[in-house]
Amino acid sequence: MAEAVAGGLAPGRATQRTCEVGTPKTIAIVAQKMGAVKHASGKLSQHSIGNATSRRPGRKKTRRQSHGAAWHWRQTDNWYYTLPGTKRRVPLFDDDGNRIRGAENKKAAQLALARVKLGKGWQPEAPPTSPDECVVAKICSEYLQYCKRGVANGSLSKGHCDGAVWMLNDLCKFCGALPVAELKKGHIKTWIEIHAGWKSPATHRNAIAVVLAAFNYAAENQDIPNPLKGLKKPQSTPRLQSLSKEDEKLLYTATDKTLHDFLFAAIHTGLRPFCELARITADDVEETPRGLMWRVYSSKTKKTRKIPVRPEVAKLTRALMKTAPRGTGVPLFRTTRGKAWGKVNGVAHFIEVRRKLGWDKDPVRRKYSCYTCRHTFAHRMLSGYWNDGAGCSIETLAELIGDTPKVAFDHYGKEWGQHYQEPLWMAIGIGKRKQPKTKSKPR
Repeated sequence: MAEAVAGGLAPGRATQRTCEVGTPKTIAIVAQKMGAVKHASGKLSQHSIGNATSRRPGRKKTRRQSHGAAWHWRQTDNWYYTLPGTKRRVPLFDDDGNRIRGAENKKAAQLALARVKLGKGWQPEAPPTSPDECVVAKICSEYLQYCKRGVANGSLSKGHCDGAVWMLNDLCKFCGALPVAELKKGHIKTWIEIHAGWKSPATHRNAIAVVLAAFNYAAENQDIPNPLKGLKKPQSTPRLQSLSKEDEKLLYTATDKTLHDFLFAAIHTGLRPFCELARITADDVEETPRGLMWRVYSSKTKKTRKIPVRPEVAKLTRALMKTAPRGTGVPLFRTTRGKAWGKVNGVAHFIEVRRKLGWDKDPVRRKYSCYTCRHTFAHRMLSGYWNDGAGCSIETLAELIGDTPKVAFDHYGKEWGQHYQEPLWMAIGIGKRKQPKTKSKPR
């Protein structure tokens, strides 16, 4: 009888072992995959090897594509490549900036990938240009000058200008010497995709918005055709986190007096933290018989509105006006160094507060930011937090926070608006229906 040793063989492999069968001169090879014994004469004889014959034969793993090759994903019907050293897939685009689709377009995908490899992200080579020819860097430079003038006269925020400087300088490193007439949408999309750190759709949206603003400015003021017209931005997805009453109390325990007052006013007024609330001065405060009102100018919308403030905010405002009286132009809400709160300073302080409270390890609270105060105000207004449970309308909320009714509805109404949700409950027979008025009988 032949004695076969099958222990230690990994399932699914065609690993071979030798053992003696009969005399030492006769060698049998145990082939686990076939479940048979092959003699030296070349003949096959079936032989039971433990449970090897009862197992499903495996398949040797083979790489579908070589490293650095373009590959097609059936689920999306798009072509991708994988960044070296990562597992991140990056879509491939054609000359018009459209994703390459269809398994039959392998050659187009390989050509797009070749551009990526040759140009370290399809960085276009700029041909020699005449001095009068307009290039991408010139468009970016003139828009940045416009932004600096806007910051000087107060029509644009410093945050927008700083973001535009950073984004457009990075774009100029990629294709600044390229003539505007040769710029394609695919260049912008590839420029965004080669930044491995730009993972959020919001970052992609901001980058495209700044680039479009620069080329739209050139089209309006210099009659230069916009080659990026029609370039779509990712859909806006607002992060709707709202502070609970308990979280608000915890927040104040980890802040100093100046940050406490700033966040308290942001939660109770819903103003944009840095382009509205941080600019409030004593000259913007108005006393009325019904209470205190603020005149708010937004550098984002370039509009001014007057809003009433709650009694606790009015009390805080009167106290701060003693340190920054009318006519001085000093902001009411200032840092410990006496300067107005800015985005960089405010964000850094809030990150430190999250770390102190351990919120950076919480999957929900780690997303809190200064802008969460504005969302908290919207949530409380729509849920009737200060009005015995009677939520306000979308139109009222839009006027208070300086949004259009459509934006307020898209951001907050669908999620928190009672006036939107109540008819839906009534439609399925669960909501509260108004009792019909009965006519009184004449006496």
